[in-house]
Amino acid sequence: MALALLFIIFLFPTLSSAAGNIYNVVSFGARLDGRTDSSAALLKAWNAACATAGKSTIYIPAGRFFVGRPVVFSGNYCKCRGITVRLLGSLVAPSDYRAIGNSAIWLFFEFVSSVTFSGGTLDGQGAGLWACKRSGMGGCPGGATSLGFTNSKNIVINGVTSLNSQSYHIVINGCDNVKIQRVRVTASGASPNTDGIHVQLSTGVTIYKANIATGDDCISIGAGTSNLWIEKISCGPGHGISIGSLGKDLNEPGVHNVTVTTATFIGTENGVSGVRISDVTYQDIHGSSATQVAVKFDCSSRYPCSKIRLQDVKLTHNNQPATSSCNHAGGSTYGLVVPRSCL
Repeated sequence: MALALLFIIFLFPTLSSAAGNIYNVVSFGARLDGRTDSSAALLKAWNAACATAGKSTIYIPAGRFFVGRPVVFSGNYCKCRGITVRLLGSLVAPSDYRAIGNSAIWLFFEFVSSVTFSGGTLDGQGAGLWACKRSGMGGCPGGATSLGFTNSKNIVINGVTSLNSQSYHIVINGCDNVKIQRVRVTASGASPNTDGIHVQLSTGVTIYKANIATGDDCISIGAGTSNLWIEKISCGPGHGISIGSLGKDLNEPGVHNVTVTTATFIGTENGVSGVRISDVTYQDIHGSSATQVAVKFDCSSRYPCSKIRLQDVKLTHNNQPATSSCNHAGGSTYGLVVPRSCL
């Protein structure tokens, strides 16, 4: 019975179920040999799902699917009330970083609503580009983000592994109501500009149970982020959880109402850091910092940090007490806070 069902799934592009229409990318020409470019097949499956009323699932079975060029999944003109991308295997980027390195994106969703990306591995094969950047020779492309969502709402990213992204692993930009849960990010501690999860210009984002090891920020929080909840995070190696790169534009929006709770840092350069922020809570934060300064708030005199709350924080450096550093930052502490607060 199982073999017969498998045959049917591969034979027909669309299979109806109680959960809606199912679109198997193999039926649209995707090959699971890890060599044949499946970019066009992914896009065809997406367009078919978008054109269908109701809910749809794009099914990517076990195997290695080579995705040799950037793919943009647009929600413009979508009739579908919800699309789940169910990945059982791996999507693999080109080993030649120049193929997508100048595009800034690899798998990119724009103007979509009620989309779930679930399971599987995204293999960015970024080691070649990292080596280029570390060589100091110049001429290296900026690199592609593995998975990005922009100007979208009601998004779920669940159970995804992002491996060796060229640049940022996951980016949320200009989005509303996003849940990122049970994701794993893996890259070398020497991989440059490989932030695990980057959030900016977005509201109502939850990051829950993420295990992140990378060469840059585990989680970076950019301008215009509000109502962000981060819980049960394991970070390291990496640069910690950072609110930064703000203040470049005089009128850019700030960051407010951010909570970080139950986080563990292992050998990170900074535990928590930030600039121009307000209404931010760090709670139940434990681990070790690779630098003496484990907690750093480097805020400007024009836009000081305010209403920062530290509760039950314990960060060390080489099994010794670490330090904290504050510039133009104010707030309060509760419970045991180590290193001693500078707020």
